[in-house]
Amino acid sequence: MNMLRSLTRLSAPAMRAATTVTATAAPTMMRSAAARPQWSARFSTSAMHAHGKKASGVDHPYSVTFVTSDGDKFTVGADEGDSLLDLAHSNDIELEGACEGSLACSTCHVIVEPKFYDAIPEPTDEENDMLDLAFGLTDTSRLGCQVQMCKELDGMTVTIPSVTRNMAVDGFKPKPH
Repeated sequence: MNMLRSLTRLSAPAMRAATTVTATAAPTMMRSAAARPQWSARFSTSAMHAHGKKASGVDHPYSVTFVTSDGDKFTVGADEGDSLLDLAHSNDIELEGACEGSLACSTCHVIVEPKFYDAIPEPTDEENDMLDLAFGLTDTSRLGCQVQMCKELDGMTVTIPSVTRNMAVDGFKPKPH
């Protein structure tokens, strides 16, 4: 009886509705449906609450195609200002990004389709320094974390090189958070 009093303050009818007390877990008590508190909750499914991933079914004004080292092509929707690195991660495309876009590595190196390269703003000195470390550098190489989607890049194709140079852990491909 002491255990029943210590659980919660139930009304007399609710107390009588209690059916089972388990011996192994003193605070656990089975109660009838009448004794259970009634809860109400509202959930939102807006794109704003997608926890870093784009909500499915949302129209995107732009598209970009990623070509993997295996030759597989993935075309994904993009919004104004989305980086190629974020788009790859939110669509489960393997583009490493070891520094998570902080411009401290070259593991998100991509090769941009030549006809779109000039539509991208010039790389900064910091990006050029990191690109110097990239494996398989080409004239149209950029870091995916620095390329932001816009109207001029709609329909662009980028190729992900077969090898990255991650000086912290060679061969390990971290998953984004």
